[in-house]
Amino acid sequence: METYKTPRQKYGEELRLRRLAKGMTQDALAEVVVCSPTLISHFEAGRRLPRMEDAQRIDKALSTDGFFARWLVNLEGRYADHFSEAAELEQLAVVIKEFAALAVPGLLQTPDYARALFRAAQPNHTMDELDRRVVNRIERARLLDDPRSPTVWTVLDEAVIRRVVGGREVMADQLEHILGLAETGRIRLHAIPYTSGAHALMEGMLSLMSFDAMAPVAYVEGVHVGQLLDDPARVAACVTSYTLALGDALPPLESIALLRAAAEEFRNA
Repeated sequence: METYKTPRQKYGEELRLRRLAKGMTQDALAEVVVCSPTLISHFEAGRRLPRMEDAQRIDKALSTDGFFARWLVNLEGRYADHFSEAAELEQLAVVIKEFAALAVPGLLQTPDYARALFRAAQPNHTMDELDRRVVNRIERARLLDDPRSPTVWTVLDEAVIRRVVGGREVMADQLEHILGLAETGRIRLHAIPYTSGAHALMEGMLSLMSFDAMAPVAYVEGVHVGQLLDDPARVAACVTSYTLALGDALPPLESIALLRAAAEEFRNA
């Protein structure tokens, strides 16, 4: 299968090609950029992006007339570094299967719910920064505007449904938003009730992504950290865990009933 290259990987590949064409080693370029050769290696592998001042020094060293600085402007992420690559792949996926243990998945969040999460995670925020992060998150959900692709499966632990984020009205709106997507068939919804006890995914968040022309990947995330997995054995292990958890979940109609009851409780409280 074709290996997808993210924009930052393409940036790094172009940097390597331009460096070699100039006849420079990584050590020589690092000396001009005033960084370590290891960092140049990270740039070329697409694991890191240079700072703007680094990109400007790269352009000067390689005589590329601002090429890498201009490209960097378009690459500076709207998302946390650990999620950027997963966000790019998400837009290409034909099937997305998500599990959430504690919070509604980003693709399904309402603006008010997202705002409450961001406010809790970053108490010293500015309003402009908060607004930008909410807009970026809601922009991601536009891929659900197409009724045909991707196919989305969502498995929610009951803790996601019961925890009050942003207040009861915000929670009622959030659950009703998910219900709307489920009842129109846009997503397939499953809930794992407290009565199921322990299950295979209760320790974290998982997203599985499948594509038309490349191998599937898995993305796992914790506090300020995330990892994209493409090793076939590790992806297969994640698929197995997802399947096991799905076996402990309620079927769609019962899941919808659970969310509806919770939404009504929040609305009428």
